[in-house]
Amino acid sequence: MNNRTVLEPLSHFDLTTHSRVSSIRSLVIATFNSITFFYVGTHSGTLFSLSTTKNTDLNQNDTDSLPKLSFIRSVSVSTDSPVESIIVLKELGKVLLLSDGSLFLVDFQLQNRPTKLNFPKNVSLITRRVRIWSSEFDKEGSGSGSGSGLIGDTRSTSQRFLKKLGGGVRTNGFKTREGGEVQSEGNCVFAVVVGKRLMLVELVLGKNKSDKDDGGGVLLVLKEIQFVDGVISTMVWFDDSIIVGTVNGYSLISCVSGQSGVIFSLPDVSRPPRLKLLQNEQRVLLLVDNVGIIVDALGQPVGGSLVFRHGLDSVGEISSYVVIVSDGKVELYHKKSGSCVQVLPFGGEGIGPCIVATEEDKSGKLVAVATATKVVCYQKLRSEEQIKDLLRKKNYKGAISLVEELESEGEMSNDLLSFVHAQVGFLLLFDLHFEEAVDHFLLSDTMQPSEVFPFIMRDPNRWSLLVPRNRYWGLHPPPAPLEDVVDDGLMTIQRASFLRKAGVETIVDNDLFLNPPNRGDLLELAIKNISRYLEACREKDLTQSVREGVDTLLMHLYRALNRVEDMERLASSTNWCVVEELEQMLEESGHLRTLAFLCTSKGMSSKAVSIWRILARSYSSGLWKDIASDNNILDSGENLISGKAIAAAEASKILEDSSDQDLILQHLGWIADISQVLAVKVLTSDKREIQLSPDEVVTAIDPQKVEILQRYLQWLIEDQDCYDTQFHTLYALSLAKSAIEAFESENTSGNFDNGNMETKSFATLRNSIFETSVRERLQIFLQSSDLYDPEEVLDLIEGSELWLEKAILYRRLGQETLVLQILALKLEDSEAAEQYCAEIGRADAYMQLLEMYLDPQDGKDPMFTAAVRLLHNHGESLDPLQVLEKLSPDMPLQLASETLLRMFRARVHHHRQGQIMHNLSRAVDIDARLSRLDERTRHVQINDESLCDSCNARLGTKLFAMYPDDTVLCYKIMHNLSRAVDIDARLSRLDERTRHVQINDESLCDSCNARLGTKLFAMYPDDTVLCYKCYRRQGESVSVSGRNFKEDTLIKPGWLVSR
Repeated sequence: MNNRTVLEPLSHFDLTTHSRVSSIRSLVIATFNSITFFYVGTHSGTLFSLSTTKNTDLNQNDTDSLPKLSFIRSVSVSTDSPVESIIVLKELGKVLLLSDGSLFLVDFQLQNRPTKLNFPKNVSLITRRVRIWSSEFDKEGSGSGSGSGLIGDTRSTSQRFLKKLGGGVRTNGFKTREGGEVQSEGNCVFAVVVGKRLMLVELVLGKNKSDKDDGGGVLLVLKEIQFVDGVISTMVWFDDSIIVGTVNGYSLISCVSGQSGVIFSLPDVSRPPRLKLLQNEQRVLLLVDNVGIIVDALGQPVGGSLVFRHGLDSVGEISSYVVIVSDGKVELYHKKSGSCVQVLPFGGEGIGPCIVATEEDKSGKLVAVATATKVVCYQKLRSEEQIKDLLRKKNYKGAISLVEELESEGEMSNDLLSFVHAQVGFLLLFDLHFEEAVDHFLLSDTMQPSEVFPFIMRDPNRWSLLVPRNRYWGLHPPPAPLEDVVDDGLMTIQRASFLRKAGVETIVDNDLFLNPPNRGDLLELAIKNISRYLEACREKDLTQSVREGVDTLLMHLYRALNRVEDMERLASSTNWCVVEELEQMLEESGHLRTLAFLCTSKGMSSKAVSIWRILARSYSSGLWKDIASDNNILDSGENLISGKAIAAAEASKILEDSSDQDLILQHLGWIADISQVLAVKVLTSDKREIQLSPDEVVTAIDPQKVEILQRYLQWLIEDQDCYDTQFHTLYALSLAKSAIEAFESENTSGNFDNGNMETKSFATLRNSIFETSVRERLQIFLQSSDLYDPEEVLDLIEGSELWLEKAILYRRLGQETLVLQILALKLEDSEAAEQYCAEIGRADAYMQLLEMYLDPQDGKDPMFTAAVRLLHNHGESLDPLQVLEKLSPDMPLQLASETLLRMFRARVHHHRQGQIMHNLSRAVDIDARLSRLDERTRHVQINDESLCDSCNARLGTKLFAMYPDDTVLCYKIMHNLSRAVDIDARLSRLDERTRHVQINDESLCDSCNARLGTKLFAMYPDDTVLCYKCYRRQGESVSVSGRNFKEDTLIKPGWLVSR
């Protein structure tokens, strides 16, 4: 996968121009005040300072032609001793150097000579502590500091860390903080290897008495750890753990407890151990030969391993990549996937050990590689440039993979990701990979549907101005119709074939080159996939003009593929198609059904119904064939009927919603010719806002379509509650006429074929739009309606055999005798005749019916059975003498004897029962009279000694009153007592009416418990008090206690007293 271009050469530095006898030993990149410095340490003990301008837009592969790094200055650190290690202290503006076993401190601009720090010699290795912000140590702090993983500790942090180590161990005998000889300005903690000792030290800058930097500093030993497992050759201090590497393997040392443990051991034959801090992930990379193992601060492996192609000289880190150098090559490996993404040669094989340095900052963009005498600086390309490079190489999968990686790492916005998907889609489209292209279009959130319009319709067109003039990165040609895209793509494949035969390499897809596709297949595939994209775009929130373009052009694509079902589905659904743009195309291609559906959806009802009428006629004449039914294996007659019925059904749907009376009546005829049911639906639809004029409809209905007229009048009368006598009479006359015709037809058919009469009647009913026969409907209407003219209907059916209908009409006219004659003699329906007599309610009606049974006239024999039935059912209400008078002498006595006997017995029973009730009533009346007489003759004896039961006054000859309980009162007491009772009753009612209740701030509503305060309230008779809101909800009849005063009356003593 080494086909990405992540790094490009930026500049270089040739050491031989400044020192011909020395070689490079160490290299570091650091940034101070937005200026990038390159510190180069040599074997001769000299430190060089170089600089360059970042983000220089150069893309050259020849390192000799690159611009040179700017030389700033150099200082001599030691004589003939290499500068082994360089540590940049950005927060202090200092550079810490290790040379000749000693530590030196110099300012970052190298303006002063390096100052040797007072510390034991034989220092072989030094590293700086790196803190993890999520660690327990940082949770104890204040949380301040820079965002980098490698930072300088503040004074408080150093003090806390010193306390954590156990209060400090001054093994070198220095005073920690005395007298002001050293004053802490910025503190850094390091791990130093001296022989087999591992010391944890703190760097404190020195200041003179005038509080100025004197250029020096002091290393205070915080802790000393004895390590006996070999000589430490590489080391990383990570939070509270120090990972060290020896020839025996890698170990983990706790800086707090001083204990150590083996992470893993190295093979007997292996390269020297090497460690690299991965600051972005806060992990450490442990190298074993050509394998890199990533561990956390506790030495536990995390993630997968990195397998390099061969051994390496040095390792660095930039962004999400690991940089290694060996044998004159720079290789980049992705941390997560472990794949090699780029290989850069820079010095050729056999140039000796190389050094790689990267910026400590997470967002660093520079990588420096040093050979013995040369430094080459590489710059990381911007993400967009990397993607462009992959797209130019037609490595679309690699470009998308890179974009997804950048998005997951937060280095790319979602808008840019959508932009790249659209760019890849266009490139794939011009490479004839239409399905993959549309897949990428759908993944883009920023791509506009109008961007594919030029691929469908040539410019200029209705939507040309909607197409954004966005060429993206200029990697693909301008949009063109799909036919031109396919032709150009095939031409490119053909040209590549000639070039390959000539030995010229091309970037044409091998699959297309080996299997050249057919133009027709490619064009069909392109149209299908563009259709798929537009279908997905219909679900988006678009402007009206863009929606119109999407739907109209989608219809064009469906037409190109002859997808009739999709065309009709789009046209019949809610759409934004422009009819003017599609009308001519659909007419020329014969897709009239689609055009009709489209006109319907746009409210063009007149045009749509006219198209369906044309289709119905074309079906009838055989001039038009339904494309949608080509694949159906049906009989031609069935196809014809089905096609005409579908056309009529679709037209009727439109007319059912329309309120245009002229349009409806104009097309009613041809729809009725195909289906009377559909015609009725059109006339009786309740979907339209304005109903049709009944007079106009009745006039417009074909007189031959009698059932349509009858069904419309039935709907008008029964469903629309029409009370117009004209329509009631018209409906009755139409039904009567149809009933006469049906009756005559049945009689005529019955004379020729009595066996098939029932079958023919069933067939006639099946072909009708009604579920019941016409006579049944006529009878029901004549009985239910009172608004038709019975005489006019009777004149029509007078000469027919519709006797039941005549009976109903005579009944309307009050001709009781004629009704009884028809029911009893013509229809011989005794039950109906007797029921009609009951409706008349007179006894003479039964007698009249009896006379008809006994003397039918017109030469008919007497109907003795019916007469006996009448006497049996209603003989009790007839006068026996009259019955005997009416009985014919020819009537056999045995037929009526039992009935007559029952009549006589019933008469005697009723007479006797009446006498008994009369006598019982007289007895009760006599008892009541005697009781009243006894009460009235009750007397009391009053003499001179009789006293008033109230005032004890002698009654003598005074007026007195006696109560039912035999109490005797004088007239005066009686009069006063009556007045007192009346006054008490009045006062009671007055108290009840003037009853009041005291409401204060603590008074509560008995329903919602809200404070009443100054609110309106209501008081019920049971003394419950409600606020006005609850009173409105509760009502005035029912209190909150649930008592309904209308059903459960409340009676108080004062209300029971009356005058």
